[in-house]
Parts: sequence; C-alpha cells; structure tokens
Amino acid sequence: MTALPTEQPVATATDEERLARAYLLRVGEPPAPALVAFVGERGPVEAAARVRSGDCPDKVRRETAARREVDLAEQDLETAARTQARLVVPEDHEWPAWPLLSLAVASGRGVENVAAPLGLWVRGGANLAKAADRAVAVVGARLATNYGEHNSAEFAHGLATRGVPVFSGAALGIDGAAHRGALGAGGVTVAVLGCAVDIGYPAGHVDLLKRIADNGGAVVSEYAPGTPPARHRFLVRNRLIAGLTDGTVVIEAGIRSGARNTATTAGALGKVVMALPGPVQSANSAGCHALIRDCKATLVTSVDEVIDTVGRFGPAPEPENPRPRRPTDVLAPEALRVYEALVPRAGRSADQVATESGVPVDRVRALLPELEIDGFAVRGDTGWRRIVRSAPK
Repeated sequence: MTALPTEQPVATATDEERLARAYLLRVGEPPAPALVAFVGERGPVEAAARVRSGDCPDKVRRETAARREVDLAEQDLETAARTQARLVVPEDHEWPAWPLLSLAVASGRGVENVAAPLGLWVRGGANLAKAADRAVAVVGARLATNYGEHNSAEFAHGLATRGVPVFSGAALGIDGAAHRGALGAGGVTVAVLGCAVDIGYPAGHVDLLKRIADNGGAVVSEYAPGTPPARHRFLVRNRLIAGLTDGTVVIEAGIRSGARNTATTAGALGKVVMALPGPVQSANSAGCHALIRDCKATLVTSVDEVIDTVGRFGPAPEPENPRPRRPTDVLAPEALRVYEALVPRAGRSADQVATESGVPVDRVRALLPELEIDGFAVRGDTGWRRIVRSAPK
C-alpha cells in the first residue's frame, strides 16, 4: 500500500503579529486606507508600535488619533475566544488573500473607501479562505416583498446545492432569506456584519447567526468585540461582501439602498454584478432595474444564469428533468418553414406551400420528399399534408 503524503505545516501568524493587528483593528476605524498602507510597508508589529508612540505619517496619525492610546488587544482576543470567535489575519493560511486582492488593487487605482481589512474576526467553523474561493453574494432590501424573499431563498438554496458558498449581510429581508435558503440546502453561508461578531444584531436574527456559525458557516466582521452597529459601518461592510465573492446578485433594491451600494462597489472591484428584475411598478425593484438599464448589472432569472454569468464555476449542469426536445428541432430553417406551411387535414400544392413559406418553389419541391422520408409530411390525392409528431418521452 502506498503511504499518503504527509501534510505540510501551514504558516500562521505569530502571537505578536496577531496582537498587533488586534490593536490596529480597534484604533483605526475601517477602512483606514493610510493605516493599511503603513502596515503593508512596516509590518503589523512595527506599525503598531509606531502608532502607539505617534511616530507615523500624518495621515496615519489622523486615522488613529482618537483611539491610539486604547490598547485592548489581549482583552479583545480573550473576549473573542469566550464567544468561540477567532481573529484571522493576512499572515494566516485561512486569510482569503486572492479575493481581497481586488480591494487593494481598486484602492491603488484611487477608488475611495475600499481599502483591504487589517484582519477579520470570525465566528463559525468555515475556513474563510475556502469559503471565499468560489462564492456568490446575494443581497437586497430589508423591507422585502414576498416575491423578493422567495427568490432570495430559492437562489441561495440552488447555489448552495451546487457547492457555491452564499455570502450576505444578515440583515432582515433578502439577506436573511438568502442565509436560510443556503442553510436549508446544507450549504455554506457567511454573514458579514456591520458590527462586532459578539453583538446580537439584528435582534431578530440572533438565532439565525447562531445557526450559521454552528452549521459549517461563518459570521465575519472587521470590528473589534463590543463594537455596536452604525449606519456608516454597514456601508463600509458592503465592500467586504463584494470583495470576498466572485459575483453579487441583487434580488430587490431601492434606487438608494445598501444593496445597490454593494453592487456598485462590486462593479468598481471588477467583480460580476447581477440583478433580478421585478414588477415594473415595484419601488423595491427600481434599483435592480436601474442597474440593468444602465448596463451595470446582468439580468438573471435563475441559478443556472447566475452560474453561467459568474463564469469560473464552469457550465451549469443539465437539469435533472430536461425539457424534451421538439421533433422539429432537427429540421434546417428552410425545411422548418416548409413544414409549418403545411396543415394536417388538407393537402397543399408545392406552389401554395411556396407562397405561404416564402421558400422558392423549386426548393419546396426538393424539401417536401425529404420531409416525407423523415416522417414530417405525406403526399395524398389533394396535395401535401403535415404529419404531427409528439415529443419524445
């Protein structure tokens, strides 16, 4: 028997690096682009020391001035451990480096408010790097309609069934329906929050967040333990939903909405943006329609179309019960026109068929015998008649 190769040890952050990043996550309100760049240049340990002492560039001092003397790194890590959460940092093998590279690239191009996170607090069993490797975000309105919630759950269920992790924001409405749909399929779903992972928000989704964490998914935030929700934090959080996934599907969204903000951010990051159309009178779908109309999103109406649009998941699998082909699908265009010019209960001459079909009469005379041989037409005393064939079972 051939022995299996021994798994190679995977590099992880040192305690010193993790403590430094825990400190920096609290002192700099995300996205903190100057602080992120400074850490990239100096490394987390040196950057943290310089921020504490104020020995850092002016932009970094401005981003950290309000909290640089607040050092709760050890306490934050202990609090996280008590709530079964962990801090995942770029030095860890679990860090989703490839998906989040889009944030760094966009920030380097001058796109505002899209800096990569310094670290992510994670609660739940999912490996974040693996979950984000081929994922789709499903987002939409909090005040969703039955149409929106139904389709959100169906899309998420279908994606999860095919092994595609579903990311969303854990909000009421479309987000919650997406998480529930993925859980119902036994798939992986990840909730990205605009507050700390130990804050029960929204209150109506405390049990849902627990189910996500306890069933192979993850609850994720870049905010230190105890950080409360705030409107600006949800907008900042949206860049993570867009950045961690290959594509974003907007199920319902108003003209001015967080879901549309996520879609716009996804487009700025070079990610695939999709939108589900809704009733033309629905204000909840106005944002989706605007995205489609302005060519900022691809219209999708099924899970197959989502998978085809995202692209790198491979072609959508054939449905279990494919629609049967019509017998006439085998006919060439001219032959089909001749066939459709015939009727079952009355004979027609070649001249009549030519007039009805627009196919030249000499071509009609050549095609009619071929249709007869293939079982689509029969010649009688009064002319040519159509044979109606049923679809194969």
